[in-house]
Amino acid sequence: MRFVSDRLGGGVRYREFRVDGPNGEIPGGLWTPGADEPGAAGGPAREGDVRGTPLVLIGHGASGSKQQDYVRHLARHLVLAHSLSAAAIDGPVHGDRRQDSGNDGRLQFLDFVRVWSSEADLTDKMVGDWSAALDELLLLDEIRLPVGYWGLSMGTILGLPFVAADKRVSAAVLGLMGLTGPTRDRIATDAGSVTCAVLFLAQWSDQLFPIASALELFGAIGTDDKRLHANMGGHGPVPEDEFLGTADFLAKRLSSTG
Repeated sequence: MRFVSDRLGGGVRYREFRVDGPNGEIPGGLWTPGADEPGAAGGPAREGDVRGTPLVLIGHGASGSKQQDYVRHLARHLVLAHSLSAAAIDGPVHGDRRQDSGNDGRLQFLDFVRVWSSEADLTDKMVGDWSAALDELLLLDEIRLPVGYWGLSMGTILGLPFVAADKRVSAAVLGLMGLTGPTRDRIATDAGSVTCAVLFLAQWSDQLFPIASALELFGAIGTDDKRLHANMGGHGPVPEDEFLGTADFLAKRLSSTG
């Protein structure tokens, strides 16, 4: 792992990193607790400022990136409200994996739909990237087990198989996805292998993943330690109190297993 930027502000240290993964370079970002010092705003934090904390991995949605607004908001909230760390990596054809750095969300969405439909190894590559990034993150002094995962929509399409495969994940927030689409059979199989605690979110009028398919996916998740929260509205941002509740869920679970 190598860090390519280091910023400190508002009690949060943010560093962008690169990992040499099994399928090429993995671009990511890491948020950890950090105390601002007089005159140090905007400058790099000093090594040793942070003690080890549990980690939440955040999978962004289609058309976004590791720097998506809600990813940054969630990551900073996990750090400031719960004394956790958070990390995100760019998904396939998103963010810094692109020559245009992901400036056109609509184009990223269309490109993801294309590769989701045409590249049979897409899911396996992303599972490998998440595991490789986690391997490197856990080598840092400021990061320790347990680990949580948060990912909705594309974050579930590519994240649920990772949660099923990597048993270092102790709790997960999933949802805004159903048993449908090009990888339906793969998702159904992997869902049965999920053994950690799960909070699953669904939108009642989701136009991309109808509620019936979301309920089918929830039912397929293998763990008995799961709960379903459904809210009114279409596919998109979940209500703010629900959003914050997902952080509470992960913080409680990671604290109880730490």
